[in-house]
Amino acid sequence: MKLQYSTQARRAFSLLEVMIAIGIFFLAVFAILNLVSSALGNARRLQRPLVDASALVSQLSLTNKLREGTYSGNLGDMLGKAYQDYNWMGEIREVGSNHLYSAEYVIRHARGGAEIISQTSTLFFRPQSDPGSLDGGNFIHK
Repeated sequence: MKLQYSTQARRAFSLLEVMIAIGIFFLAVFAILNLVSSALGNARRLQRPLVDASALVSQLSLTNKLREGTYSGNLGDMLGKAYQDYNWMGEIREVGSNHLYSAEYVIRHARGGAEIISQTSTLFFRPQSDPGSLDGGNFIHK
């Protein structure tokens, strides 16, 4: 018995072609979603900058010497014009006689608002610092 094949062969997509098409589809969908979410994120950032006190503490990590005292300033001087509406205040104090320092920072609105926008605290070990209040030195900067 002979099988007869029709002259019109049925053509279907191979598994490889289907997988490639699905891959391209998902790449396109994720690219579009990424563009939309980044556009929304940029719009939110344009309305209100992200304010985080850890940027102030990161400046202390760049130095080998700390000095006890209370410090303050405008966040815009450090981070740029978008942050001009915020003031910061920080206190550095020695918490251990082995040059262990605590740094605490608070950010508030520059318009006199009492609401704390962001705050952080951390410890630094800075053995090269001048003697602090616990080491017999009373060099408190205010």
